[in-house]
Amino acid sequence: MARTQGSHSDITGPKVRDAALRLFARHGYAAVSMRQIAKEVGVQAGALYNYTPDKQSLLFSLLKGHMDDLLAAWEAEPKAGDALARLEQFTRFHIRSTVKTPEAIFISYMELRNLEPENFAVIEDLRGAYEDQLEQILRSGAETGAFDVPDPKIATMAVIAMLTGVNTWYRHEGRLSLSEVEGIYWDMVRKSVGG
Repeated sequence: MARTQGSHSDITGPKVRDAALRLFARHGYAAVSMRQIAKEVGVQAGALYNYTPDKQSLLFSLLKGHMDDLLAAWEAEPKAGDALARLEQFTRFHIRSTVKTPEAIFISYMELRNLEPENFAVIEDLRGAYEDQLEQILRSGAETGAFDVPDPKIATMAVIAMLTGVNTWYRHEGRLSLSEVEGIYWDMVRKSVGG
């Protein structure tokens, strides 16, 4: 019924997600209507419900998909040796990941507050699982004397906040390459934990 001629679920479904991601990042979740998403995709508003039950489900799907992808990518990384090498690996991985997915990172932080409680709990658990990866590295380094971090949990939050910040200013056409930025940030992270 509401399908635009020539649309297909394997094509239109991802377009709905991409359009919602762009619009949520640009205007904010609360300001975007399902009608705007439909217009961006080129389908009638009613057709969106073939791809998502509602706007809340769409936001949750975007945030969960981002966290699932991030955790899977980190899991797939061959792990470096000692805590110092693993911390460098995490630093560079997190920067590369945030620069690759700026809109997903933006809504992951800015739109978390718009999730319903049960959806919020799922995303918080996934974020916690990711943060735990870094916390374990810091804890391991502190236990062996490689790092001087009195509170690995606080250090984890500080390091992730610093690394995620690259997303707000880094531009591929800027004066520094991504590799150079990673190197500078790695030096700051290393010094911040006494490595």
